[in-house]
Amino acid sequence: MNTWSNWSGSLKFTPGKIIEPASEQELLEIVETILKNNQKIRMLGAGHSSSPLVVTDENLLSLKHFRSVDNIDKENSTAWIGAGLTVKEGGSRLLDHGLSFHNTGDVDIQYIAGAISTGTHGSGIKLKNLSSMLVGCRMACSDGQIKEFTEDQHGKEFFDALRVSLGTFGIMTQMKLKLLPAFQLIRKEWCTHIEDCLEHLVELINENRNFDFYWYPRNDLAKLRILNEPGKGLQKLAYAKCVEEKSGWAIDVLPKQRDLRFDEIEYALPLEAGPECFKEIRKIIKAKFRKIVAWRVLYRTIKADDFYLSPCFGRDTATISLHQNAGAPFEEYFRTIEAVFRSFDGRPHWGKKHNLESEEISQCYPRWNDFLEIRKKMDPRGIFINRYLQKKIFDL
Repeated sequence: MNTWSNWSGSLKFTPGKIIEPASEQELLEIVETILKNNQKIRMLGAGHSSSPLVVTDENLLSLKHFRSVDNIDKENSTAWIGAGLTVKEGGSRLLDHGLSFHNTGDVDIQYIAGAISTGTHGSGIKLKNLSSMLVGCRMACSDGQIKEFTEDQHGKEFFDALRVSLGTFGIMTQMKLKLLPAFQLIRKEWCTHIEDCLEHLVELINENRNFDFYWYPRNDLAKLRILNEPGKGLQKLAYAKCVEEKSGWAIDVLPKQRDLRFDEIEYALPLEAGPECFKEIRKIIKAKFRKIVAWRVLYRTIKADDFYLSPCFGRDTATISLHQNAGAPFEEYFRTIEAVFRSFDGRPHWGKKHNLESEEISQCYPRWNDFLEIRKKMDPRGIFINRYLQKKIFDL
């Protein structure tokens, strides 16, 4: 048996079987066998996530061979994307057709399907998370059939539940995405003291297409990352020094290459609570964890949405992420700051480290029970959930 490890190495397990179908027909045969034997199956992405969403001792499914880009509709800016494409691969192939994602996360190695299913996001107060692109899909369902779903035919309520569903409705083989015409961005990175960053934070968030900052605990400096279309947004910062500039197509400029691996915890907060939460975290890190934390703290913003399990449900959002070098101790550090996140009404990122269980998580989401009801209709036998989801998250 093969032991599977995630990107950072902090999550390791041995599934009963790793399955890599090459076609929808082969996938249907696999699902038929799973149904016949009353087994379970979980979907595997690129392994960038570090929560136990994929952990199973039964069937672990990779859709790495599902790499199509079909039905390009440039007039309406839509395309059907295979579930086995990474953000980088999908973005590059869409660019060949003059189309683009509206945003990406900080890195682009995730499978698009995994990024959508966990509510992954970039930064930009006028931009929703990546799940907002999903307007249709082909999905292997719990009755052993491949079905096509679109928002036009199946309704907003179903898609508001589907968009961030953690792979628990079925196995998406293709996704119809709402895109943008390809566009270019200029990324400028500026260094300044964290106090100057915080003093100008509202302006930085509101006057730029994309903005985030990294805070470096050991020297109390911040790196500001600003991205705008040519000629737009803030052009000069009197209180900061520009240290890097890059321009090009959005898919090539939004994410950055990360060679060093890390573990991460991230919480989504009400936008207005973000600055005070960060200040409290900064105080604790400087007092207790400064000597052991070599990595920076990342602050981003996202537009509100109405997807039932989205961390941005119902509110414009600020996210704060802590990082620690892969292999270095992180438990006490993350758990201490997690208590601060929770005190500011934070919601955890589904794909990153957190310690919440069903009772606390269910209180974070006003449409929690509606989600569970729709999920049960899609998967009444529970073949698409693992023990972690069943016991710790959904309390089934």
